[in-house]
Amino acid sequence: MQTTNSSAEEEIFRVRKLEISDKNRGFIELLQQLTVCDSVSHERFQERFQELAKYGDDHLVCVIEDDKSGKIVATGSVFIEKKFIRNCGKVGHIEDVVVDSSVRGKQLGKKIIGFLTDHAQLTGCYKVILDCSIDNRQFYEKCGFKQKEVQMVKYFI
Repeated sequence: MQTTNSSAEEEIFRVRKLEISDKNRGFIELLQQLTVCDSVSHERFQERFQELAKYGDDHLVCVIEDDKSGKIVATGSVFIEKKFIRNCGKVGHIEDVVVDSSVRGKQLGKKIIGFLTDHAQLTGCYKVILDCSIDNRQFYEKCGFKQKEVQMVKYFI
């Protein structure tokens, strides 16, 4: 039986939760393709990993590992905000989505977004939100998002 390209890529590019060993698979270097991300020591990585693990399903970092190379080629995260509005509802916030430049165009970003939005929905969120650049707006619209309101930011560093 022949394997089609799409199912072969499905096997190579599976979404899963971040593992502590992913630091050695290029996770930090991948984040550096997104924004300012200095090198992180193994100790600091382990501390942050353990800290996030304490949040359970309320903070999820997912990755896609290329099974052939063992390299992390995509990532994203979602954290769950618990609110008083909407009958003590919950909102998912998607952050830090990036796909390695060497594998863009293979729908990996869509896989990450789908995994994160499914997680938010399964944990009882009534909506999921994210911020993105104007350049990425069309991508997120294809993932089912729509523009709403205006983002504001105040940096402390």
